[in-house]
Amino acid sequence: MPPRPPQFTTRRRAELFDRLVELFLAEGFAHLTLDEIASRLRCSKSTLYTLAGSKEQLVQAATVHFFRNAAVAVEEKIADVTGPRERITAYLAAVGVVLGDASEQFMEDLDGFPPAREVYERNTEIAADRVNELITDGVAGGVFRDVHAAFAADLAATMMVRIQQRAVHAKTGLDDAQSYRELAAILTSGISV
Repeated sequence: MPPRPPQFTTRRRAELFDRLVELFLAEGFAHLTLDEIASRLRCSKSTLYTLAGSKEQLVQAATVHFFRNAAVAVEEKIADVTGPRERITAYLAAVGVVLGDASEQFMEDLDGFPPAREVYERNTEIAADRVNELITDGVAGGVFRDVHAAFAADLAATMMVRIQQRAVHAKTGLDDAQSYRELAAILTSGISV
Protein backbone atom coordinates (compact mmCIF):
# COMPACT_ATOMS: atom_id res chain seq x y z
CA MET A 1 0.00 0.00 0.00
CA PRO A 2 1.51 3.37 -0.98
CA PRO A 3 1.98 5.99 1.75
CA ARG A 4 -0.79 8.52 2.19
CA PRO A 5 -0.20 12.00 0.81
CA PRO A 6 0.98 14.48 3.49
CA GLN A 7 -2.13 16.67 3.12
CA PHE A 8 -4.32 13.64 3.97
CA THR A 9 -2.28 12.93 7.08
CA THR A 10 -2.40 16.57 8.12
CA ARG A 11 -6.12 16.86 7.40
CA ARG A 12 -6.82 13.59 9.24
CA ARG A 13 -4.76 14.74 12.24
CA ALA A 14 -6.60 18.08 12.32
CA GLU A 15 -9.95 16.29 12.18
CA LEU A 16 -8.93 13.98 15.02
CA PHE A 17 -7.76 16.92 17.10
CA ASP A 18 -11.02 18.75 16.38
CA ARG A 19 -13.03 15.74 17.56
CA LEU A 20 -10.75 15.28 20.55
CA VAL A 21 -11.15 18.92 21.55
CA GLU A 22 -14.92 18.62 21.15
CA LEU A 23 -14.95 15.60 23.46
CA PHE A 24 -12.73 17.27 26.06
CA LEU A 25 -14.69 20.54 25.98
CA ALA A 26 -17.94 18.67 26.55
CA GLU A 27 -16.81 16.21 29.20
CA GLY A 28 -13.38 17.13 30.47
CA PHE A 29 -10.46 14.74 30.20
CA ALA A 30 -9.16 13.70 33.62
CA HIS A 31 -11.54 10.75 33.94
CA LEU A 32 -11.00 9.42 30.42
CA THR A 33 -8.50 6.66 29.64
CA LEU A 34 -6.80 6.32 26.27
CA ASP A 35 -9.00 3.30 25.57
CA GLU A 36 -12.13 5.38 26.26
CA ILE A 37 -10.86 8.25 24.14
CA ALA A 38 -10.08 5.91 21.24
CA SER A 39 -13.51 4.30 21.56
CA ARG A 40 -15.29 7.67 21.65
CA LEU A 41 -13.35 8.94 18.63
CA ARG A 42 -13.88 5.62 16.84
CA CYS A 43 -10.20 5.15 16.21
CA SER A 44 -7.48 2.90 17.54
CA LYS A 45 -5.10 3.66 20.38
CA SER A 46 -2.28 3.42 17.87
CA THR A 47 -3.94 6.24 15.94
CA LEU A 48 -3.96 8.33 19.12
CA TYR A 49 -0.27 7.55 19.56
CA THR A 50 0.36 9.16 16.17
CA LEU A 51 -0.94 12.38 17.73
CA ALA A 52 1.00 12.15 21.00
CA GLY A 53 3.08 9.66 22.96
CA SER A 54 0.92 9.59 26.09
CA LYS A 55 -2.44 10.71 27.43
CA GLU A 56 -0.76 13.69 29.12
CA GLN A 57 0.88 14.76 25.86
CA LEU A 58 -2.41 14.21 24.04
CA VAL A 59 -4.24 16.48 26.49
CA GLN A 60 -1.56 19.15 26.15
CA ALA A 61 -1.58 18.93 22.34
CA ALA A 62 -5.39 19.10 22.27
CA THR A 63 -5.29 22.15 24.54
CA VAL A 64 -2.79 23.86 22.22
CA HIS A 65 -5.02 22.94 19.26
CA PHE A 66 -8.07 24.41 21.00
CA PHE A 67 -6.39 27.70 21.88
CA ARG A 68 -4.73 28.06 18.47
CA ASN A 69 -8.12 27.69 16.78
CA ALA A 70 -9.71 29.95 19.38
CA ALA A 71 -7.19 32.72 18.68
CA VAL A 72 -7.95 32.53 14.96
CA ALA A 73 -11.72 32.58 15.62
CA VAL A 74 -11.42 35.60 17.94
CA GLU A 75 -9.37 37.59 15.42
CA GLU A 76 -11.85 36.70 12.66
CA LYS A 77 -14.68 38.05 14.85
CA ILE A 78 -13.03 41.47 15.16
CA ALA A 79 -11.58 41.72 11.64
CA ASP A 80 -14.42 43.92 10.37
CA VAL A 81 -15.00 45.86 13.59
CA THR A 82 -13.65 49.39 13.19
CA GLY A 83 -14.09 51.44 16.37
CA PRO A 84 -11.59 50.92 19.20
CA ARG A 85 -14.30 50.58 21.84
CA GLU A 86 -16.23 48.16 19.67
CA ARG A 87 -13.03 46.20 18.93
CA ILE A 88 -12.27 45.70 22.63
CA THR A 89 -15.85 44.73 23.34
CA ALA A 90 -15.93 42.37 20.35
CA TYR A 91 -12.53 40.91 21.27
CA LEU A 92 -13.38 40.13 24.89
CA ALA A 93 -16.87 38.96 23.95
CA ALA A 94 -15.36 36.62 21.33
CA VAL A 95 -12.95 35.24 23.93
CA GLY A 96 -15.96 34.62 26.15
CA VAL A 97 -17.87 32.90 23.34
CA VAL A 98 -14.95 30.61 22.54
CA LEU A 99 -14.58 29.70 26.20
CA GLY A 100 -18.34 29.32 26.45
CA ASP A 101 -17.99 26.00 24.63
CA ALA A 102 -15.99 24.61 27.56
CA SER A 103 -17.86 22.63 30.18
CA GLU A 104 -17.29 23.18 33.87
CA GLN A 105 -15.58 19.78 33.97
CA PHE A 106 -13.16 20.78 31.23
CA MET A 107 -12.25 23.98 33.06
CA GLU A 108 -11.71 22.08 36.31
CA ASP A 109 -9.58 19.46 34.57
CA LEU A 110 -7.62 22.20 32.79
CA ASP A 111 -6.90 23.94 36.07
CA GLY A 112 -5.87 20.66 37.69
CA PHE A 113 -3.41 19.59 34.97
CA PRO A 114 -0.31 21.87 34.96
CA PRO A 115 0.76 21.40 31.31
CA ALA A 116 -2.73 22.30 30.03
CA ARG A 117 -3.10 25.09 32.60
CA GLU A 118 0.19 26.59 31.36
CA VAL A 119 -1.22 26.66 27.82
CA TYR A 120 -4.29 28.53 29.11
CA GLU A 121 -2.10 30.93 31.11
CA ARG A 122 0.09 31.67 28.08
CA ASN A 123 -2.97 32.34 25.95
CA THR A 124 -4.33 34.63 28.65
CA GLU A 125 -1.06 36.61 28.47
CA ILE A 126 -1.35 36.83 24.69
CA ALA A 127 -4.95 38.05 25.01
CA ALA A 128 -3.88 40.70 27.55
CA ASP A 129 -1.19 41.91 25.16
CA ARG A 130 -3.83 42.16 22.44
CA VAL A 131 -6.10 44.18 24.74
CA ASN A 132 -3.13 46.50 25.40
CA GLU A 133 -2.77 47.05 21.63
CA LEU A 134 -6.48 47.79 21.28
CA ILE A 135 -6.43 50.27 24.16
CA THR A 136 -3.32 51.99 22.79
CA ASP A 137 -5.05 52.35 19.41
CA GLY A 138 -8.11 53.85 21.11
CA VAL A 139 -6.04 56.35 23.11
CA ALA A 140 -4.11 57.35 19.97
CA GLY A 141 -7.39 57.79 18.11
CA GLY A 142 -8.89 59.98 20.85
CA VAL A 143 -11.69 57.51 21.56
CA PHE A 144 -10.33 56.64 24.99
CA ARG A 145 -9.16 59.16 27.52
CA ASP A 146 -5.44 59.39 27.99
CA VAL A 147 -5.10 56.34 30.21
CA HIS A 148 -1.92 54.45 30.68
CA ALA A 149 -2.69 51.67 28.19
CA ALA A 150 -0.31 49.18 29.79
CA PHE A 151 -1.94 49.75 33.20
CA ALA A 152 -5.45 49.29 31.77
CA ALA A 153 -4.31 46.16 29.93
CA ASP A 154 -2.62 44.87 33.09
CA LEU A 155 -5.85 45.46 34.98
CA ALA A 156 -7.67 43.47 32.30
CA ALA A 157 -4.96 40.79 32.41
CA THR A 158 -5.32 40.47 36.17
CA MET A 159 -9.02 39.85 35.78
CA MET A 160 -8.40 37.48 32.88
CA VAL A 161 -6.05 35.45 35.08
CA ARG A 162 -8.67 35.41 37.87
CA ILE A 163 -11.22 34.21 35.32
CA GLN A 164 -8.80 31.52 34.12
CA GLN A 165 -8.06 30.42 37.68
CA ARG A 166 -11.81 30.03 38.34
CA ALA A 167 -11.65 32.65 41.13
CA VAL A 168 -14.30 34.85 39.47
CA HIS A 169 -16.61 31.88 39.07
CA ALA A 170 -16.14 30.96 42.74
CA LYS A 171 -16.88 34.51 43.91
CA THR A 172 -19.65 35.49 41.49
CA GLY A 173 -21.03 32.33 39.91
CA LEU A 174 -20.33 33.78 36.45
CA ASP A 175 -18.91 31.37 33.91
CA ASP A 176 -15.89 32.41 31.85
CA ALA A 177 -17.95 33.67 28.92
CA GLN A 178 -20.13 35.85 31.16
CA SER A 179 -17.06 37.12 33.00
CA TYR A 180 -15.38 38.24 29.76
CA ARG A 181 -18.53 40.10 28.68
CA GLU A 182 -18.66 41.91 32.04
CA LEU A 183 -14.95 42.74 31.80
CA ALA A 184 -15.47 44.22 28.33
CA ALA A 185 -18.36 46.39 29.55
CA ILE A 186 -16.51 47.71 32.59
CA LEU A 187 -13.22 48.25 30.78
CA THR A 188 -14.62 50.15 27.81
CA SER A 189 -16.94 52.26 29.95
CA GLY A 190 -14.11 53.16 32.31
CA ILE A 191 -11.70 54.40 29.65
CA SER A 192 -14.11 56.06 27.24
CA VAL A 193 -13.83 59.79 26.65
